[in-house]
Amino acid sequence: MNCNDFPLQSLISGSWFKLICGASFQHVPSIRSLVIAYGLEGADCIDVAAEPAVVAAAQEGLAACERLTIAKKSHQNSQNYPQQNQQNYPHHNQQQDDRWRKPWLMVSVNDGEDPHFRTARFDPKRCPADCPRPCERVCPTGAIALNSAAPGVNEPLCYGCGRCLSVCPHGYIDAVTYQRSPQDLPDLVLDLGIDALEIHTHVGHYQQFQTLWRSVRPYLPNLKLVAVSCPRHPEAISYLGDLWDWVAKDVRRAGCAWLWQADGKPMSGDQGQKATDPALAYGEDLLKTNLPGFIQLAGGTNQTTADKLRQRGLMGKIAGVAYGGYGRSQLKPVLDQLERREQQCNQTLTLESQTDLLHQGRAIARNLIAPLKGSVPPHSPAVLTPIPLNQSL
Repeated sequence: MNCNDFPLQSLISGSWFKLICGASFQHVPSIRSLVIAYGLEGADCIDVAAEPAVVAAAQEGLAACERLTIAKKSHQNSQNYPQQNQQNYPHHNQQQDDRWRKPWLMVSVNDGEDPHFRTARFDPKRCPADCPRPCERVCPTGAIALNSAAPGVNEPLCYGCGRCLSVCPHGYIDAVTYQRSPQDLPDLVLDLGIDALEIHTHVGHYQQFQTLWRSVRPYLPNLKLVAVSCPRHPEAISYLGDLWDWVAKDVRRAGCAWLWQADGKPMSGDQGQKATDPALAYGEDLLKTNLPGFIQLAGGTNQTTADKLRQRGLMGKIAGVAYGGYGRSQLKPVLDQLERREQQCNQTLTLESQTDLLHQGRAIARNLIAPLKGSVPPHSPAVLTPIPLNQSL
């Protein structure tokens, strides 16, 4: 692997930012916009479901980032980028655009039943007319709308958080889990141009993990990073140690980077002050082990995570943070506005075609990314100073 690869340098410096677009069913049109906003602001990795349509949407977003970068650089050159043109590009910085690097594209797969790979489902015809519909109120994405033209669960909007399951007073809502076949991995990795693979597992899934790993093994040389995500559990550290014993030779032979995702509070999307604490505690537990590889937080990560890492002296020790439901929810008002404009003009619009929305989206993404990248001005590239790689292979 190229040690100068920008995402790898972010892992080494402890400034790694990953956007989780959702491992389960997703609203594909929004993926492209999420990738553009976070990609232009310095995201190191984009994590999407292992579905060709979703991967294609993410790749379209990355291609749009490249076009925007080239177009603005061309405009600078043709106009000699005079100072007064700052008013036309208020969020633009020449140095960052020159330094923009494509983030790694990651797909997530699971070795068995996993809440990250499910969607809610129920028959709305069974719902009593006088039901207070608590499912609608608790759904963070608006995927449940019983008064809509297509009542029930809008699967592309559902990311499987499970909040509706427990509040249904009649128990009518079920979770449908899906699993990508190991036989599909060659097409995903080789044909779709994936840079990184994340395997979701659970304590007790050792045999299932081994089965999936056998299908992954031949394609490791094509990957820049492999990650393992396991929810917090009293036996998680021991389980991860067993997994490392199984994969160590393969990973070292392939030369790809390895990452442990400390999933403290899976699927929460919570914004509370304490929501991120389980992930931090999990990360600290992993730091106490001698497991090789980088450590990244996930699950309950929100606007407080970077500050808490810094307060606990974990910046640079923890390689970075993944933001899923929280990162997506921050951009939802912008995406909703884009959708309303589409309805008004009755045509498909791209985020980059709506300059004001693009600027708003980038500002939101920047506010989440900048604290991880250190004390850097908005739109400046992070200063990546390598630290001793005591967490790498």
